[in-house]
Amino acid sequence: MPRFAANLSMMFNEVPFLDRFDAAAKAGFTAVEFLFPYEHPAEQVGERLHRNGLTQALFNLPPGNWAAGEKGFAALPDRFADLQQSLHTALPYAKATGVKRLHLMAGIASRDDRKAVEAFYKSVAWAAEFFGPHGIDVVLEPINPRNVPGYFLNDFAFARDLIDELKIPNLKLQFDIYHCQIIHGDVTMRLREMMPITGHIQIASIPSRNEPDGEELNYPFLFGELDRLGYKGFVGCEYNPRGKTSDGLGWFKPYAGVKP
Repeated sequence: MPRFAANLSMMFNEVPFLDRFDAAAKAGFTAVEFLFPYEHPAEQVGERLHRNGLTQALFNLPPGNWAAGEKGFAALPDRFADLQQSLHTALPYAKATGVKRLHLMAGIASRDDRKAVEAFYKSVAWAAEFFGPHGIDVVLEPINPRNVPGYFLNDFAFARDLIDELKIPNLKLQFDIYHCQIIHGDVTMRLREMMPITGHIQIASIPSRNEPDGEELNYPFLFGELDRLGYKGFVGCEYNPRGKTSDGLGWFKPYAGVKP
């Protein structure tokens, strides 16, 4: 049975960020993820997490100036120093939460730009090797161009080939089913192909990015497929609730309380 992690950047927005840990635990989640924790001290984030007996499934490395539209800088040749600093910024949060996987964002750049491709390879290898001794995986997530126009990593095959080429043990794929369906379709066959390199999975309905309880995909089938494929990682609920978060958790009731 899948192990679901509530995404606290998108769910339980009815309460302030630090209070969302309590709300997620009360709703029956045993794990959480979020985009960025950096507005709060690492010790506070870790305390809320552990107080509620939650497991930290994932969070993102610093993306740069998010408010100004930056979406990471791993593929930006002139931002390598920022990339290096971002790893040191994230490390105290990783230690405070005990997280085992971190998402490295590529940034806005063209894959037709050879220098951007070279920068991305360099940044990915550097980040994976930095976090390897800490027992942390670095995951790469292809993101669809409808939600983030111009995002460098917008193709699952490119991510797969990079991971296969670099052969770094703690470098994995972040398989967001929502993004995969928009970019490519044929989600089940891609899951079957890419499961050996997948370190994290995320979900949302398509096309609305709401609760995974309808629209294009049959999520009960996909959850069963994850079991058939032997997936033991987390499934992050990276969706926008239609209304109050707790009112939309009917889909989650069969899975509430499943331990990490």
